[in-house]
Amino acid sequence: MRVPNNRVATRSAAGSARSALTALTTSVGTAGLAAAAARPGLLALVDQHAAAVRDSLDGDRRPLTVAALAGYAEGVRAAAIEDGWQPPAEPTDWSAPDWLHTRLLAVCALARGLDPRHLA
Repeated sequence: MRVPNNRVATRSAAGSARSALTALTTSVGTAGLAAAAARPGLLALVDQHAAAVRDSLDGDRRPLTVAALAGYAEGVRAAAIEDGWQPPAEPTDWSAPDWLHTRLLAVCALARGLDPRHLA
């Protein structure tokens, strides 16, 4: 039996998006969300960024998906690299995170709250 090409690509794309969000959660989300839970000011900032991300992705009119969030995070990161940003060698200082880390942390927070039906 032959699998149609579009079904293979869709599964691969969904798996790639999940992998990208897993990597982002490992590098930014785990420590950042723990810091936000302990720092109300950081949590408020992450909530503001999450609202902006949701707005950018039309999250009020259609459900957010892993693919949309992974694509958004990659676009933000690519734009930052294009502007000369380089990933830091040291762990992020969550007492004073830059805009990029806060935005990526917001993506992690949104991904954590996804409805399991929208994980593709």
